[in-house]
Amino acid sequence: MKREDLLFLPISINITNKKILLIGGGKVATHKGQIIARFAQNVTVIAPEFTEEIKSLPFSFIEKTYHPSDLEGYFLVYVCTGEHELNEQIKADAEQLGILTSVCDAPMLCDFVSPAIHKSGHITISVASNAQNVYKSVEIRNQITELINQGVINID
Repeated sequence: MKREDLLFLPISINITNKKILLIGGGKVATHKGQIIARFAQNVTVIAPEFTEEIKSLPFSFIEKTYHPSDLEGYFLVYVCTGEHELNEQIKADAEQLGILTSVCDAPMLCDFVSPAIHKSGHITISVASNAQNVYKSVEIRNQITELINQGVINID
């Protein structure tokens, strides 16, 4: 299968009282964590080390290297280690447990991908490109945000 053959269904997932795991503590994990923090605080982050920025998020932190048993009890897993082989292993381990997984920067390994998001109160606007062009999704999201800020689109 090629990347352009991937099909992603745009949905919103109920994460009420569900545990989310973020594996990785670097720059990419920090960015992903900042997005997740807008929606959930029931997140645990596992990594051998963390950026100062990620440590400021309202999450639980476990400073250690990954072990397959770390996945137990989680509903969603975000994998952002920066090590391709480790990311693949975590994805395979999560798949065996039936856990939906997003491997940052590797759409071919993802069960789900995160869209570009504008959130205001209970309104969330997301723009996705079916994992084909993240930058275009962000550009369109920014245009929507600007229209909202100018009052052209009213979401109140």
